[in-house]
Formats: sequence, structure tokens, C-alpha cells
Amino acid sequence: MTEALLGFGAVFALALLRVPLAFAMGLVGFVGLGLLRGWPPTMANAAQVVYDTGFAYTLSVVPLFILMGNFVARAGLANELFRAAYAFIGHLRGGLAHATVLACAGFGAICGSSIATAATMSKVAYPPMKKLGYADYLSTGVIAAGGTLGIMIPPSTILVIYGIVTETHIGKLFAAGVLPGLLCAGLLMACVAWITWRDPAAGPAGARTPWPQRWRALRDIWGVALLVVVVLGGIYGGVFTATEGAGIGASGAFFFALARRALGWRMLYEVLLESARTTAMLFTILIAAMLFSSFVNFTTMPGDLRDWILHLGLPPLAVVGAMMLVYVLLGTIMEELSMVLLTIPVFFPIVTGLGFDPVWFGVLIVLVVQIGLISPPVGMNLFVLGALLKDVPLSTIFRGVWLFVLALCVALVVVLEVQPLALWLPSFMR
Repeated sequence: MTEALLGFGAVFALALLRVPLAFAMGLVGFVGLGLLRGWPPTMANAAQVVYDTGFAYTLSVVPLFILMGNFVARAGLANELFRAAYAFIGHLRGGLAHATVLACAGFGAICGSSIATAATMSKVAYPPMKKLGYADYLSTGVIAAGGTLGIMIPPSTILVIYGIVTETHIGKLFAAGVLPGLLCAGLLMACVAWITWRDPAAGPAGARTPWPQRWRALRDIWGVALLVVVVLGGIYGGVFTATEGAGIGASGAFFFALARRALGWRMLYEVLLESARTTAMLFTILIAAMLFSSFVNFTTMPGDLRDWILHLGLPPLAVVGAMMLVYVLLGTIMEELSMVLLTIPVFFPIVTGLGFDPVWFGVLIVLVVQIGLISPPVGMNLFVLGALLKDVPLSTIFRGVWLFVLALCVALVVVLEVQPLALWLPSFMR
């Protein structure tokens, strides 16, 4: 336990010195394992981790889903999703904000990235809300919070990485995210309704869209619907694996962008470059986390901690609840993916040792990541909006997001207490 605790302390100390967390985890894991096992075995282990991660077939799902999301974003489907949602509910008080949540949910079903969803919707949804006179705190708050749906509603990059690290069935993880994702969307819309009830001027109603235009707007999103049905339906139905589904989705998004004449040579280069950069960032964090995990597992800390908790006699659900509280607190000061990969080696054996389903725990992990993404002071979605919407002070963005943070905390408690919400759909999969 002592060596592992010193390792965690070293990681946090390096993070406070502004060393990127990926490099901090990799360095501490490598040095710690070298001091415990000797340098030749450590060098061999590091080489094996890098090789296995870089050439893992299952990990190819990550760049493929990222590529699919980038193709879809460049094809302009986010605009059509927003227009379709607005056509049906834009005439309600706060209708544009409600439409933003629905558009984020739809875009998340083909993107898998929270930051990409928030960045895209800030360009699509903020200008109409600004034009109609929406309060900036509501506009930015709902975009930041709606962006988090991109990692809960499948396909989700976080769920893929969690599934690979913990060897949990990715298809079941995707199925498990559907109902909690819808719950989150509903709670975010409830927040919009509450805000506009308290302050009607914050979200005035828009013009009513005639029914012919509504049906036309609905027909425009057939590409999104087809892509989602083919990719996720194929994975859930066992027609193909998650990796094959990601490949089909990326190919479909590519041809769809071509058909819409939204993809020239320059745009193709930008999409490939952006996808490569995002993939390199994720793989760097993943490799570093694997190195640190090797060190932590060698110290036997996970097993010792699990045995200690089991001997305390606490209710198993209380133990998991305490873990979620730790995650929520860490999410306010740490980058979310690094936080998860840093703690999984410790928490996951405890959860499985208590008899809980790893699929359910994966959904809880995504929920705490969602909360962290919009929790000041280091919520990534907030800084993305701050960088893109330069006329809006960061303090306004922080003020507007707190009620949505509370809504996601409610969702976390519900999924924690009602496990079938996450496990019902996966139960139909083989």
C-alpha cells in the first residue's frame, strides 16, 4: 500500500507542477515499477504495453468512431438536427434550449465525443438563441450540459476505452448507455423548463413552424437516422462487432459527406488531421494509464484495499456511492479521462469483488465524467465554449451551468439506486 500511495502522491505533485497528467502517470508508473521489479523487466513491460496498445484490434474502434463523428460534423448534419428539433418545439418557452438538448442527443448518437458535440452545437445553436434574446447564462449552460450527452448516448469514446481497459463487452456498454442517456436529456430539459418558468425573459418562445415545414425538416435528418440504425442496430443485433460497426459507420459518414458535396480535398485533409490528433491524444493517455496500472497492480494495492473494505462490513451500495463522490470531487480539479484511467485499477477490482455488474459501473463512470466536464473550475466543455464564444465572459458560463450539474447529479443517484435502468437493455444481448 505504501508504494502505491507514494505513486499517487507523485502523480498529483507532478500535476500541480503543470506536467500533463498523461506524462505524469507514465513517468511515475515506469519509475515506480523499475524500483520495485528492476529495470530490465520494466523496460520489457513498457515496450509490451506500447506495442499491445498501438496494435490492439479492438482499439481501432476509437479512431473509427472519431472519424465518423468528424465526417458527420463537416457534412452539416448538426444543423439539420437542430432545425428538426426546433421545428417541433421552438414555439414553446425555452424552445430553442430544448431543441439544443435534443440536437445534442442526436449528434451524440453519431459522434461519441462530448467536446466535439459542445463545440459543434455552440456554432449551430448559440447564434439563433442570441438573435431571439436568450440570456447568455441559459444559452451557454444548456450547450455545455447538452454536449455531455455525446459520451453517454452510444457510440461513446469513454465507454469504448472503459470496455477495453476492464475487458467489458463494448456492445453491452453501448446498450446500457441508452436509457441513462435519455434520462439525462430529460433532466436537462426539465432544467430549461424550470429556468424559463422562473425567468421567462431568459428563454422567449420562437415562431410556430407550419406542419409542412416540420415534415420537411424531419425528412432532412434521414442520414443521421440511417447511420444510427445501421451501426448501433448491427452491434446490438450481433450482426457485427463494435469495431466492424465503427468501420461501417465511418465509411457511411464518408460517402454521405461526399453525396452532400461537403467534402473537398482540403476538408478531407482537415478531417483526417483532426481525427489523427484526437486519436494520438487518447492513445497517449491510455498508454500512460496502462503503465501506471502495471505499477499499481504490482503493489497489490487493489486487492488489499478490496479486502479491507469487505472487512468493514459496509453496505456494498454505500461503498460504490463513496467512490462516486470521490469521482465528482476529482472531476472539479482533474481532466476527466485521465482521472478515470488513474483510478480504474483501484476501484474496478473492488466493485467486481462486491458483486456488481461491470456494465453498470461503466455507466456510472460516464455519468461522473459528464459531471466533471461541466464542473467549474476545470470543466473542459466550459473552456471550449469560452474559447469559441469570446463575447461571453467565463463567469457567465460558470453561473449558467450549475443547475445542469445538479441535474446530472440526480441522474447519477437514480442510476446508482435503480440498476435495471442501465442493465435492462444489455440483458437482451448474448
